[in-house]
Amino acid sequence: MSEKSEMQKHLDGELFWNSDPEISAAKSRARALCDEYNLTKENQPRERLRLLKEIFGSCDDDIFIKPPFHCDYGYNIHVGKRFFANFDVVILDTAKVTIGDNCLIGPQTGLYTAVHPMDSRERAANYIHGEPITIGDNVWFGGHCTVLPGVTIGNNVIVGAGSVVTKNIPDNAVVAGNPAKIIKYTT
Repeated sequence: MSEKSEMQKHLDGELFWNSDPEISAAKSRARALCDEYNLTKENQPRERLRLLKEIFGSCDDDIFIKPPFHCDYGYNIHVGKRFFANFDVVILDTAKVTIGDNCLIGPQTGLYTAVHPMDSRERAANYIHGEPITIGDNVWFGGHCTVLPGVTIGNNVIVGAGSVVTKNIPDNAVVAGNPAKIIKYTT
């Protein structure tokens, strides 16, 4: 039986060598497409949509992201209907990022799936793995939020500006703080 490629390890959520040529090429492709997207103008909606469909694993036609936008791979990002992201959103999609319908993401928000090893030798050798992020429908992030690896956010959640989401959030919760804590529930 043949050994898994670093790309297959990456796709399977296992520890992989982040400097592998195939991995590096995938990241370079995504960064080049993001650079191209970030140079587009407001009056180029068709070109923006074309680029987002090329970057993302899947997205609907009613997606709007204000440049600049950055991601690691792109193909691990899956976005539902009526998605809006404001300026400076970063999605580090070492693992799958799934975003539901009717989601709003405030400026300077980061969704980070990358997990660096605790072992300093593995870290120094540029090994990494990812843990997926799942965001339900009708979720609103205020500006400058951070979502850490492995988090699931339920439906109808509001995440207050500046929050750091370190744990799963249930449906209908309003959370804020560092770390984000439930303040109340919506009706």
